[in-house]
Amino acid sequence: MGKAGKSGRKPSIWRGVPRWARICTVFGTVLTVLSGAVLVGTEVLMARYEGSVGKADLFGDQAAGAQVKKSDIKGPLNILLVGIDPRTPTAAPLADSIMVLHVPASMDRAYLFSLPRDLYVRIPAFKRADFPGETTKINAAMSFGSKVPGANPDAARGFELLATTVQNVTGIKRFDAGAIINFTGFQKIVDAMGGVDMYIERDVKSEHKQPDGKARPGNTRGEGYVGPQALYKKGNRHLSGWQALDYVRQRYPKNGVPDSDYGRQRHQQQFVKAMVGQAFSADVVSNPIKLDKVLRAAGQSLIFSGRGNSVVDFGLALKDIRPNTIEMIKLPGGGVFEGSKYLGEQFQEGVPDFFTALHNEQLDPFLLEHPEFVNKAK
Repeated sequence: MGKAGKSGRKPSIWRGVPRWARICTVFGTVLTVLSGAVLVGTEVLMARYEGSVGKADLFGDQAAGAQVKKSDIKGPLNILLVGIDPRTPTAAPLADSIMVLHVPASMDRAYLFSLPRDLYVRIPAFKRADFPGETTKINAAMSFGSKVPGANPDAARGFELLATTVQNVTGIKRFDAGAIINFTGFQKIVDAMGGVDMYIERDVKSEHKQPDGKARPGNTRGEGYVGPQALYKKGNRHLSGWQALDYVRQRYPKNGVPDSDYGRQRHQQQFVKAMVGQAFSADVVSNPIKLDKVLRAAGQSLIFSGRGNSVVDFGLALKDIRPNTIEMIKLPGGGVFEGSKYLGEQFQEGVPDFFTALHNEQLDPFLLEHPEFVNKAK
């Protein structure tokens, strides 16, 4: 316990830190969970933000009887980020987006890579949900693990099984933190910031939304959607919350995404980076009313586990990371078929070497030798 000052209060951990930098550190933690950039708030905003973030036993530490204690946050770090788009409280969650943020020992940069939601893998048995194990698409792990007899699905329990599955695929022995991110909450964050600036790499039509943001109706035969489509034209664009979320959901070649789910992964990474850049802008940082709205929207869209450390602790630890120090990684893959039946995706040659380089803290030399793994899109 620290000593109290003359006023009887403990010295603030923020003493000597400029207010704008504080704002950068706290808010950036939520975006660290998304991308690694750091923003920080005043102590009042920090407390409000920390209180709004959902907390859960995402890795089964408490269920296993482990005594999770706060410890120093040192690199290298691996943080698992799972995006969900829940339909109803009774629907089992599917992992719509699976990202890993790797922070090397220097703690001044990060690497962000995605796993295809259709990656065809062995999902191990999970006794807590009476799941015997199955080989199928990786996004189903969260659904299988979330089942609770006689109750609504538990997304935190599903995250635990998904985390184990991702560890088996990547060779990562332990995740240092994790987050479940409600993509619908992203819309509120973007709107609280006043929109987000993104580069649209090619014209994309929406499968789901009309130009005014209303849902496109299904046709009478139940075969997809009909009616006018929202259009995202190539170039630098300013997107509202619903537009940004809709854009990063698109994955069909017929709508302008020729590389399907790999294109969607790339757009999600671009969106994350754009959100961080916007949140770090003076327009947000220097506007206390807007900042407060953004912080609360961010907290309400997140369930976090730092395995003993808070989301604010991670924000302080990752304070040196900025949008331009985040390397976006693309992991090449292709389809798996049984005859003509599509089973899912598999990683192509070179990906196991990428995971070995990650484990050995050799990603920089690996990427120099394999520049095709670097996502160069804006």
